[in-house]
Amino acid sequence: MHERISDAEHVVMEVLWEEAPLTAAEVHQRIDPARGWSDRTVKTMLSRLLTKGALAHEEEGRRYLYRPAVARDDYVSGESRKLVDRLFGGRLSPLVAHLAERDELSAEDVAEIEALLKALKP
Repeated sequence: MHERISDAEHVVMEVLWEEAPLTAAEVHQRIDPARGWSDRTVKTMLSRLLTKGALAHEEEGRRYLYRPAVARDDYVSGESRKLVDRLFGGRLSPLVAHLAERDELSAEDVAEIEALLKALKP
């Protein structure tokens, strides 16, 4: 998968990462009704994701069953790397510094980062 998944398409992917395979109607049922999406909107998103290679489908009688073609962890890794590369020159420490300088790291976040760093040290 080379094309970026839009925020709206990501909603559909989250549903299918949670449970798959699903029909278009089942995906529609699992999306928050507050979004106000019609069945047609969901089918459009599914079609776009198929074109992008993010989903695969199989026929079951007269309906299609959709499933992710990319694992959530793989997608998150790729998107995270792109973000760090694009905004922080490929370096993670400026990202952490940016968040810390804007008080966007909680005490719990700092503790988790410290624990991760300790685990990485030989």
